[in-house]
Amino acid sequence: MLNSTRRKALKSITGFVAGVGAPAFYMKNSTASTFRNDPGNSKTVTIGLTLPLTGAYADEGKDELRAYELAIKHINGEGDGGMLKTMKPLVLKGNGILGKKVEYVQGDTQTKTDVARGVAKRMMEKDGAIMCTGGSSSGEAIAMQSLAQEMGVIFMNCLTHSNDTTGKDKRRYGFRHFFNAYMSGKALGPVLGKEYGKERIAYHLTADYTWGWTQQESMKNATEALGWKTANAVKTPLGSADFSQYITPVLNSGADVLILNHYGKDMINSLTQAVQFGLRDKMSNGKRFEIVVPLFSELMAQGAGTAIKGIFGTSNWDWDLKDEGSKNFTKSFVAAYKEPPSQAAHTAYVQTLLYANACEMAGTFNPEEVIKKLEGFKFDGMGNGPTEYRAEDHQCFKDVLVVRGKEKPAGKWDLMDVHQIVPRAQVEYKADIFGGELGPYKVAVV
Repeated sequence: MLNSTRRKALKSITGFVAGVGAPAFYMKNSTASTFRNDPGNSKTVTIGLTLPLTGAYADEGKDELRAYELAIKHINGEGDGGMLKTMKPLVLKGNGILGKKVEYVQGDTQTKTDVARGVAKRMMEKDGAIMCTGGSSSGEAIAMQSLAQEMGVIFMNCLTHSNDTTGKDKRRYGFRHFFNAYMSGKALGPVLGKEYGKERIAYHLTADYTWGWTQQESMKNATEALGWKTANAVKTPLGSADFSQYITPVLNSGADVLILNHYGKDMINSLTQAVQFGLRDKMSNGKRFEIVVPLFSELMAQGAGTAIKGIFGTSNWDWDLKDEGSKNFTKSFVAAYKEPPSQAAHTAYVQTLLYANACEMAGTFNPEEVIKKLEGFKFDGMGNGPTEYRAEDHQCFKDVLVVRGKEKPAGKWDLMDVHQIVPRAQVEYKADIFGGELGPYKVAVV
């Protein structure tokens, strides 16, 4: 364990230190180690949790932390096992990873890209993290997986939806279980055409960073393919509390659909304010004005309250799915935290199990060998049906949920319906359409 002086120093830097094991560092001329933070004969192994505990996506970050803690308990053989009872194929034994108990360090990324990179770098260089995971922003994710490639430490992306994460900015040392903006557009477009018709005019408000840009592009392509026109597309800064200056121009724009490419607290604020401005009661071009939120979850729906009623979007997962994996995970999470998990929590939990299982399959923590086990890995029993980590870009492919805010919710956590489960074949694409290179398996670690 860390001595008290060093523990206090780390705590003062990051504000969070938990479950810290003795760090093992790679030494350039060592014959005992062949990769960074090789745990060697240690009885424990450390993973790093990079979490947006403050900022626009703080709610997601806090739910991720709870899921990570639950996953680590299950991997270590504690609790009821959750998805370890349904995951296939499974080689984990419930005694940690390769017989080593899993511990963790954590740090607040503040939903800021530069801070996220600094937190991850500290974990890789000083805390002995054999793997890092987390983030709720694609900007954070891209920065941290790029660092992971430089450092030779695997990064398991959590909540990142930008096409760029496994597109132009993909990295050999980065993996994503979450779906992306292209898939949202492909899944949601046909539903919008059926529900709202093919003669619509859309106005986009878009978070001004990589996720918002690719979400706007994907939705614009999907809706214009239906015959819709685009009135305008306006970028908004991440972390805005007041969207009135952006919503007011919509009223006289000639648009009859507002597409909010926002997430987390930004989505809650912009949707709530759009409804307060009367957009849901407005008629435009002889049609009822509609609002679309391409990506949301029960956690965001709770924050938006009644404003979410009738709103269409997409989701990676929902706690009320009836498959055994989802039911087991939800049962474990509710028992631990007294409320159901969000899609962010689900992704955090699944990514941790997938990494641990890959280490067991490889028989080593050596990232080169673990990466090769994850590439092309096909699995099931984890809440999304049959899923594959495509080797060419490290993107998971699975069915996508089109969701809609319930008009008559039965309770606090019963705020959205799964309107349609869109099959993988409808959202899949060729690996090279977004460009980028994964990079080498072996990196120089100094």
